[in-house]
Parts: sequence; structure tokens; C-alpha cells
Amino acid sequence: MDAPILRADLGQRLREAREQKGIGLRELARQLGMSASLISQIETGKSEPSIKTLFAIVSELELSVNEIVFDPNRDAGAAAPQAQNGPGNRRTRQSADASKAPVQRSTNRTSISLESGVSWQRLTAQPDHNVDFLLLRYPPGSESTPPESLMRHNGTEYGYILKGRLVFSMRLAAYEMGPGDTISFDCTQPHRFATVGDETVEAVWFVVGRRNTLVDDSSVAP
Repeated sequence: MDAPILRADLGQRLREAREQKGIGLRELARQLGMSASLISQIETGKSEPSIKTLFAIVSELELSVNEIVFDPNRDAGAAAPQAQNGPGNRRTRQSADASKAPVQRSTNRTSISLESGVSWQRLTAQPDHNVDFLLLRYPPGSESTPPESLMRHNGTEYGYILKGRLVFSMRLAAYEMGPGDTISFDCTQPHRFATVGDETVEAVWFVVGRRNTLVDDSSVAP
């Protein structure tokens, strides 16, 4: 499978979103209980946020992760696929406006890499603010949050494990999943993901309703 095209401008997007809200860096840090230095490093691209930190920042800015990670205006500037030769030297015609195409090619997915190597690839050709359709990758030893904390956010998640083993933890239970297993749950319930073993986890994931009224906070102690 092709390597993801990593988003290099995530920090810039977060900074622009914060400035559009009229929130100072130190004020955002105070509201989130984080250091201003950490947020500054994320905004300048010197540090990649963890999943927990990313959700905390965008929730405080009253945005969805989809709006920050997969911005339609930025994606629209991507280069259109080149026409290819088909059988009998006939040209395969591409749409004049590639950004409107319904097919997302595996070679040019919009992607982001987070702390510890976790990556998300968007599986839709254009951003969809109603549904996130993603390919998730969790390398060995990676996790969505540290063991001592759980996260929560808006929406309902649905997942299908393609390879590897992933543990889904809630306050009172933990479930280990492997290839072919599926999951669906209310994201407002505190939860956490972590890999098991030495194989990278790959999973197809849907998140529905992420833009509903925001929950009060993005993470809680177990």
C-alpha cells in the first residue's frame, strides 16, 4: 500500500483558526491546561500533536477535526491527475475539474500524521463535513491517549479492522479486536485505543455527527 501524503501545514491551519476566533496563544493554553510552548511548537510545525491534544484544540475552537485536517479550499489547489494512455493508444479523459471527481485514487489521498506515527487518510475525494471516511494506521506501540486518560468528542464511530490488533478501552471494559472485527460506539463516552503486538493496525473508519453540539471537554480520567 502506498505511503500517505502527510499534511505539512496542520500547525498553520490551527494557528489561523485560533486567530480567526480572536483567541491569543496564551489564552488558548490556559483554557486547555496546556503550556503555551507546546501549542506554539504545534502551530509552527516543530511538534506533531497527539490525538488527544488535537481533539482538545479543535473542540476549544468550536471546529471539527475534519475542518482543520481536510480543508476543502486547500485541497482544491491540488494538481489534477495526468491523462493516461489506454488500450489502442486511446486517451483516458479526466474531468476538467478533478476536485469534483467522485473517485479517490489510492496514490494521492489527503493524509495527516500525528504523534507516535498514527496516521489518518481521507477516503473521500472531497471533504464531507457530515461523515469522516478514513483509513487509520496505528504503528506498534502507538495509542490514542496515555493509559491514565481517556478522550471523548462528538459523533458516533464505526470501524472495521483490516490488519493488526487494537484494544478499545472504556471506563469499565476493554475489548481486543483483530482482522475482520468491527466496532460502533458513541464518541461522547470516554474511550481510548492502543495497539497490541508488533504489527501495524490498519482499519477503515467512519465518524458520523462530529459537528453536533460540542461536549464539555475532550478528555477525562478513567
